[in-house]
Amino acid sequence: MSSVCDSCPSKSGCTSQDSCPSLNKNTNDNIKLVIGVASGKGGVGKSYVTSVLASKLSSMGYKVGIMDADVTGPSIPKAFGLKGTLYANEEQKMVPMETKGGIKVVSLNLLLPDEETPVIWRGPVISGLVQQFWTDVDWGMLDVLLIDMPPGTGDVPLTVFQTVRIDGIVLVSTPQDLVSMIVAKARNMAQQMNVNILGIVDNMSYIKCPHCDEKIYLFGDDKSLNEAAAKAGLNILDTLPLDPGSTAKVDDGKAEEIGDGILDVTAGIIEGMLG
Repeated sequence: MSSVCDSCPSKSGCTSQDSCPSLNKNTNDNIKLVIGVASGKGGVGKSYVTSVLASKLSSMGYKVGIMDADVTGPSIPKAFGLKGTLYANEEQKMVPMETKGGIKVVSLNLLLPDEETPVIWRGPVISGLVQQFWTDVDWGMLDVLLIDMPPGTGDVPLTVFQTVRIDGIVLVSTPQDLVSMIVAKARNMAQQMNVNILGIVDNMSYIKCPHCDEKIYLFGDDKSLNEAAAKAGLNILDTLPLDPGSTAKVDDGKAEEIGDGILDVTAGIIEGMLG
């Protein structure tokens, strides 16, 4: 259960998040699983992992949605080539925009008149919008809703953890000592909020030589991250290369065209949670 339960007067009689009076509800959805994709800092490829993971799960036959909670740096629409403006239905619920493959997406960039308009908002306003992305969106029937969370341990991640039913999070990192320390901060926050951590995706771990397929570790080998993961009792689920081809597809709005063999373990764990 969410950490809001710790101070709830009904804690002793509460058996599930479904009956929790503190967590916000959306009466117009049927979402089986909510998974956050988080990082302790920016620039580690969290939105890339979210986009590719959503595409992977969709290709496996699951109905997938993405809540772009990285309000000041929304990049999910660009990864799927989405443009236009979200509209409200008769019940005044926002209707997600769908990708070519049927992935449902809600993002601030789909509410702004121009995708390059800066978001100069204070934390409470941003947190309020993220709550609306959960309560005021007609997500419909989904197997998995992925939440692309903002980096760090500030207002918005706290809002998500405290007001949205989260079934687990995936931490994204790169193999550097500093980033391993940042991962520990994100892990500690999740643990304090009683949120289940599925494991770590090690992104931009290496590049492959185009001539011999030898792996070249740009930031040194994965020893430090492996040690940090082991110390934290976490597993490294998938190790992703720095792949210019995949990056170009995301930049061109073609995230759904990225091939097989990426995030297989992470997607498999989520599939297992779905039963």
